[in-house]
Amino acid sequence: MSGFPLRVWPGCWAVCRLGPSDDVPAWATGPSPLSVIARTNAELSILSPEASAPGEVLCERGFRVIEVVGPVPFAVTGLIASLSQPLAAAGISLFPVATYDTDYVLVKEASLAPAVEVLRAAGFTVT
Repeated sequence: MSGFPLRVWPGCWAVCRLGPSDDVPAWATGPSPLSVIARTNAELSILSPEASAPGEVLCERGFRVIEVVGPVPFAVTGLIASLSQPLAAAGISLFPVATYDTDYVLVKEASLAPAVEVLRAAGFTVT
């Protein structure tokens, strides 16, 4: 599965939690290279650049983005597993995100260098 190159993005992202009936805030819909808004009956989760997330909002901050350079065809299976298994074996937690075109894995900034080493050892090209 290491045929897909990976790219590390600059900057940090935050995963934020709001109430299930809260409106989507304006700060979550501004221009961004990556933002995700997901609502369930239990929560409203927002992934946004860390600088956009207000301090009073419940957030887990300090995530770095590792992009699978796509597009990735829908028929591809096991891509996230091929990323998550070596990271899990190294004790590195991840937050996966999928879009129509590709996949992203977010890791905490403190884990970025070890994550890149682990992924390279697993056969991925990381830039």
